[in-house]
Amino acid sequence: MLTLRQLFLANNAQTTNFPLLLEFERAEGIYMYDTNGKPYIDLISGIGVSSLGHGNPYVINAIKAQVDKYMHLMVYGEYVQTPQVQFAEKLVSLLPKHLGSVYFVNSGAEAIEGAMKLAKRFTGRSQIIACHHSYHGSTHGALSVMGNEEYKQAYRPLLPGVNFIRFNHIDDLQLVTEQTACVVIETLQGEAGIRVPDITYMQALRKRCTETGTLLILDEIQAAFGRTGKLFAFEHFDIVPDILVLAKALGGGMPIGAFIASNHVMDSLKDNPMLGHITTFGGHPVCCAAGLAALEVLLNENLVAQVGAKAALFYQLLAHPAIKEVRGKGLMLAIELESFELNKKIIDRCIENGVVVDWFLHCSNSMRIAPPLIISHDEIRKACEVIIEAIEYYQ
Repeated sequence: MLTLRQLFLANNAQTTNFPLLLEFERAEGIYMYDTNGKPYIDLISGIGVSSLGHGNPYVINAIKAQVDKYMHLMVYGEYVQTPQVQFAEKLVSLLPKHLGSVYFVNSGAEAIEGAMKLAKRFTGRSQIIACHHSYHGSTHGALSVMGNEEYKQAYRPLLPGVNFIRFNHIDDLQLVTEQTACVVIETLQGEAGIRVPDITYMQALRKRCTETGTLLILDEIQAAFGRTGKLFAFEHFDIVPDILVLAKALGGGMPIGAFIASNHVMDSLKDNPMLGHITTFGGHPVCCAAGLAALEVLLNENLVAQVGAKAALFYQLLAHPAIKEVRGKGLMLAIELESFELNKKIIDRCIENGVVVDWFLHCSNSMRIAPPLIISHDEIRKACEVIIEAIEYYQ
């Protein structure tokens, strides 16, 4: 009889030839427990998803309550479903006034697809500008605006009319013109190894988009919901996007994404043609109930205000000669090491010793640190001890 691991390898599609093959039985708080009961600190939050940790009782109760009422009823946008209405209302109440219309989808990549379609439809233009080293998802449209040719070349041809600029380089903004439908940009670049732009750059980008009638799409799939120390990362730069893209932590552990714009912009999807964007499961009532509950916990427990002190502790404890740089914003951090080979060894040892960390798709010599926002100072110290021990083990 095959083991569960053997069945996983035999019947589940694989994305690499070397999956981690960790088998977890349960998860609670910042910990995941394998089949032998061994605890692992989840220091990456399932890649930015589990901002409240695992098994938050308020979120679980919201899921159970909604399941007892109804699950899927109809494709998105036709029925008035209480969880969708309440979640959208809450999100809009926390955003600048003109971001008043929420389109719920299933994931970050689908939200990017919808946002780009919306920008083309509203402006009547076809050119899209994205950044080198960007990551926005793996569907064909999202892949088209990924700034790493290694992951794209096998799938060409992709979307035409996509041009790339350097992130945080003001001079490149002259490439944004009256022919540009949108600039798609991460507020903080994630898979590039957490790159934080200058405020002058972000404000110049906003100004250039306004001057040319270009829609500014900010991808905060990883950065939103307190991860950077602000509820939304664009708040650090005193700008507002035309379209905001959300996912990952949006659902409190359930799969959901969203793109948000003004009613005026969003209304362009309603005609010529009507049904300009369609999703069957977008805004699933159980996911919306979970997302609303997670957002309420985030706000009621004042978790965002705690991010700065927790980030400072990471900086303090990760001061080590072998670490070339610790960079990021809030609890969205990268530890830069000498090489991918060293980084991979350290990551593997950390996991062996019960701390799950990871590397970045476009910056393989850097280690990802993105713990649940609920992590305590003592748990930060414990995790950093494991990381430092692993570093010193290979010195």
